[in-house]
Amino acid sequence: MKRDVANRRLRAGIVGGGRGSFIGSVHRIAAELDGQAEIIAGAMSTDPQRAEASARDWFLERFYTSYQEMAEKEATHPDGIDFVIVATPNHLHYPVVKAFLQHGIHVVSDKPMAFSLEEAKEEVELVERSNLIFALTHNYTGYPMVRQARDLVRNGALGDIRKVMVEYMQDWLMNPQEESGNKQAIWRTDPGRSGLAGCVGDIGTHGENLLEYITGLKIASLSADLTTFVAGRQLDDDANMLLRMENGARGLLTCSQIAAGEENNLTIRIYGTKAGLEWHQMEPNTLLFKQPGQPVQIYRTNAPYTSKNSSFATRLPAGHPEGFFEAFATIYKQVIADIRRVEAGEKAAGGYPTVYDGLRGMLFIAKAVESSQKGATWVEMSL
Repeated sequence: MKRDVANRRLRAGIVGGGRGSFIGSVHRIAAELDGQAEIIAGAMSTDPQRAEASARDWFLERFYTSYQEMAEKEATHPDGIDFVIVATPNHLHYPVVKAFLQHGIHVVSDKPMAFSLEEAKEEVELVERSNLIFALTHNYTGYPMVRQARDLVRNGALGDIRKVMVEYMQDWLMNPQEESGNKQAIWRTDPGRSGLAGCVGDIGTHGENLLEYITGLKIASLSADLTTFVAGRQLDDDANMLLRMENGARGLLTCSQIAAGEENNLTIRIYGTKAGLEWHQMEPNTLLFKQPGQPVQIYRTNAPYTSKNSSFATRLPAGHPEGFFEAFATIYKQVIADIRRVEAGEKAAGGYPTVYDGLRGMLFIAKAVESSQKGATWVEMSL
């Protein structure tokens, strides 16, 4: 069913993200930041009272106690939603996405894309059959300096890539938070809701996506050592990996949620035959460009010399801090523009993480776990 979306704000719905959720509010702010969409409906919890209370917190027009009911009723409502945001624990990503795609509703989903690699493969087929927009919120791809880094690499400023290094360090799970009632810790450390991996699935996939996004190179094989440091925890809370890229470059990827004193320390370094670059998520408006024998060049957000793709992701004049919400919002900005295109019978422009990036992420999780279980044996990153 085609929608007339040319001259109005898009109507969005959300599944999950209710009271006690960090990411739900991030999605709401990001989706509405540029004035192109408004969240009007939600199934924000499987608990009826929490679902209603969460919907009232956001002043939603309609709330539901199940995503199945929401998908069915919104698909036939005269002012039904144009797209849905999936902000549930991992085990619900695939069934929720499936329900809305089958009812003709576009989808923006949290990562990782599914609970298992098998579900991810099925999700790809669903999206390909649907002719609907599907986006995955690997939000770090929305930062202006990440897009600047991508353009520098793609334009040959670094030469041929030789080495990549990604680290994502946190400390919030260095103690057994899941035993003290922390809702986010409980499901992220539960194999029944998180999936095969803990730390690797939660933040390691961001590292994998970021290095493939910037370099344009796929990880060809990896050797992974996953560790669970907190006694009694069922999933990994630390991981260290060696990477071989498809062009022969070598890489390192480390992620940890038990690194004492670290907040949200995501860093990437890329080295080529001509130059290198470095970006830190906690200082997101700065990109370092390094040439041998030359002073380090400092790129800053929305300066006159930044690329078109980088400038697109900014909303403020140079010198005004932009960050996490804006990066998320950049993905929504592009997704909403593509929904308008597709509903008008035009071709999607893309530029944001898609179902294929989601499949890569699930493959990465599966192969990292496989390698670690085999004693850090090298495994191919192939389906």
